[in-house]
Amino acid sequence: MTGQRSADAPAEDPEGPEGPPSDDLSRLAELHGVATSYQPSADRTVAASATALTLALAALDVDASTPASVGAELAARERELCERLLPPTVVCRAGAEPLAPAALPSGTRLHIETEQGDTRAAVDRLPSADQLPPGVHRLTVTTPDGRTATSHLVVAPPRLPTPTARSYGLLVQLYSLLSRHSWGMGDLGDLGELAAWAGRALGVGFVQVNPLHAAVPGAPTDPSPYRPSSRRFPDPVHLRVEDVPEFAHIEDPERVRPLLERAGRLREAVLEKGELIDRDAVWEAKREALELVREVPLGPGRRAAYVDFLAQEGQALEDHATWCALAEVHGSDWRRWPQGLRDPRSPETARARGELMDRVDFHCRLAWLTDTQLTAAQRIAREAGMPVGIVHDLAVGVHPDGADAWAQQEYFAAGMSVGAPPDAFNARGQDWGLPPWRPDRLAQSGYEPYRRLLRALFRYAGALRIDHVMGLFRLWWVPQGHAPTEGTYVRYDAEAMLAILVLEASRAGAVVIGEDLGTVEPGVREALRSRGVLGTSVLWFERDWDGDGRPLAPETWRADCLATATTHDLPSTAARLTGEHIELRDSLGLLTRPLEQERAEAAADTGEWLELLSRLGLTHGTHGGHCASEEEAEIQAVHRFLLRTPARMVGIWLPDGVGDRRPQNLPGTWDQYPNWRLPVADAQGRPMTLEGLAASPRMRALVEVLREDARRHG
Repeated sequence: MTGQRSADAPAEDPEGPEGPPSDDLSRLAELHGVATSYQPSADRTVAASATALTLALAALDVDASTPASVGAELAARERELCERLLPPTVVCRAGAEPLAPAALPSGTRLHIETEQGDTRAAVDRLPSADQLPPGVHRLTVTTPDGRTATSHLVVAPPRLPTPTARSYGLLVQLYSLLSRHSWGMGDLGDLGELAAWAGRALGVGFVQVNPLHAAVPGAPTDPSPYRPSSRRFPDPVHLRVEDVPEFAHIEDPERVRPLLERAGRLREAVLEKGELIDRDAVWEAKREALELVREVPLGPGRRAAYVDFLAQEGQALEDHATWCALAEVHGSDWRRWPQGLRDPRSPETARARGELMDRVDFHCRLAWLTDTQLTAAQRIAREAGMPVGIVHDLAVGVHPDGADAWAQQEYFAAGMSVGAPPDAFNARGQDWGLPPWRPDRLAQSGYEPYRRLLRALFRYAGALRIDHVMGLFRLWWVPQGHAPTEGTYVRYDAEAMLAILVLEASRAGAVVIGEDLGTVEPGVREALRSRGVLGTSVLWFERDWDGDGRPLAPETWRADCLATATTHDLPSTAARLTGEHIELRDSLGLLTRPLEQERAEAAADTGEWLELLSRLGLTHGTHGGHCASEEEAEIQAVHRFLLRTPARMVGIWLPDGVGDRRPQNLPGTWDQYPNWRLPVADAQGRPMTLEGLAASPRMRALVEVLREDARRHG
């Protein structure tokens, strides 16, 4: 049983102010994967409004603006589905029965061109997946009466292998992890150093970081790693400039010295003066340094590696670098660029690319350098003995102003944003400001942008965490200019999305972790588990919500998950144990109920968990000769509890190791709280360096709790 919240509510909600959609409109919506209702809980059904359906269909190029247009579109869609020989993408999983597409008449010839260049032929039904190589192939069918159709054929393993042994690891927001060598924020050099220390000295199996996707440049840059410009390419702000080989060969040291001095001041401001991480200032200093680096000619071997990278990434990299170059001239919102430049394939864009070729090459070079350091970090982790290595995080979407939204316009639903419907915790729903992918265009392309995205990330990831993994099944589309309550769910082909995920992860030998917290549609967790995708379980949410609501005993937790005490969006364990998270929200005016009521509820919640920990005998002593406070002993007890569960992966939120009180992100705030800009700090709020963390008795004592379990079961 997993911890799922439920809400008491009436059996059914009204459809909306304009009344219910017509039967034809509802039927048309269903045929295009647009939901006509949703269930926030088992006993509650909420119908989508006619406006929500009409606008979602419009984003799919389906005109439902009048009854006549609905009728015409419905007739056309039904005719298309009736006459269609094949869907745009067909999935064939190893171990499953050979597929016989239902619409194919007897005697139909099937011709398969594989990714590897081979050809296969069959009649009436496909060969079994065991007879075909894994990959995305091209399927052509020819009926006896001469009709033909083509489709993308996805052949994937049935599931990802289950990790053979439990591993424990660290979770950290990379920007927050500064060392004595950082330029004002944590970087890939720090990640490699953390991985080497944690793997060799602590026996850690993985290090999970925040999304390192490229951000939308600006002043100020949006600091959230979950609203990137591109998910396909990483952000060069994470580069350790001194680790770029050409840096050592800059001819004029006098041009370098002022940059190193600036880097030192940025580092000192955060670590010693208590200032916030200034991403923009860090990037400005690094950009100037990287401009100097580019003046140093690449050696033959490095030049060959760069050329290989350009060829491997192809059009996608050229588009990304072109957007970056154009943004330097016209600003980062491509929708405000001159009309001709808003189309990545226009003659005007081609001409501008040629004129800006020097800048395009610069941004291509940055992508290569960052990719190289990401690959090095994973190599260091594995060499340090980690069975998994670096766990990267895939954001649910991209910024509408950014490079991906510009370069892949045909794949995004215009006028729509991803969000969440109203629930027991947010009656207004949520609008995340991220344009959703169009499921029809993805299927028509054989999911090409999705495949290439996964392939790029798995190149340097030992595991991939997928934020809001439920988005592989459906997403809540919110029409621009409308409240989130006026949205509706749009369904994706989860069978295809999961098959491609399993295909690319298996090719890379990587683990996949789905973030499946919150409202989860029935059957989703089961589908993910059947494909070998791990879930996410956070201690404080694991209660018997369908029963007495009390904390779940450890043996009743699911095994196929990453179990943690907290995440970047939640209070640190120390803050939750002391109730300081309530005081913080009160000080920012975020509480919706009286302070005393919130305090009492939080204390009761924590008290139930502490009582269970005590009953299980987990609150004893400490390790490593370090004299623990009551708070430290309780944090250790929380992690001993996680080890009592069957979870295949157990994670320590790195700030918990030193008693940090502050959340990295406080949902519901913008300017009121410094989200995504805080360094890791100790219990007194003093910033800690990576070197300080490595020397911390408190940190070592907490990790020793996990090491003891590993020794006991190793």
